[in-house]
Amino acid sequence: MTYVPLAILAAIVVWFVAAYNKLVRLRNQVKNAWHQIDVQLKRRYDLIPNLVEVVKDYMSYEQETLTKVVEARAAAVAAKGPAAQAKAENVLTESLKSLFAVVENYPDLKANQNVATLQEELTGTENKISFARQFFNDSVMTYNNTIQAIPSNIIASLFNFTQESYFQAEEADRAVPKADLR
Repeated sequence: MTYVPLAILAAIVVWFVAAYNKLVRLRNQVKNAWHQIDVQLKRRYDLIPNLVEVVKDYMSYEQETLTKVVEARAAAVAAKGPAAQAKAENVLTESLKSLFAVVENYPDLKANQNVATLQEELTGTENKISFARQFFNDSVMTYNNTIQAIPSNIIASLFNFTQESYFQAEEADRAVPKADLR
């Protein structure tokens, strides 16, 4: 009979340790997912100056577009945290779209192998960024669900496990694009 209280106490301690360790693991997974986005963004940031350098000789009178890309890249590199990063990345994405649209107007530039290779690498990197953002948001959801659910919310509140923010698209990015096929 004296073993019953010890067994109950041991079960509570085991549950407590397991729940705490799960919260730590999930929080670290969120941090890791954020760093995976960071790795892909670094690759993107490294590719952009190469693309601008190749393109600028062809586009001497399109300096405004190139300047916007360079400024957007600098703002994205300086952004901190998911919300600021998302906003800066959306601006950078738009400026890259503008650059690619301008490239389409230059047949010699469009045919340039270096430009084609850099565009292909940037497209692949954009896809990797998209997948990394999705993994990050999935990790945030799992973590946030765990710290809000009973009984792990007790341990989460005791040890200051706080909710993480999702990587969200800007409102303008959610708009349905117009398809003009004229």
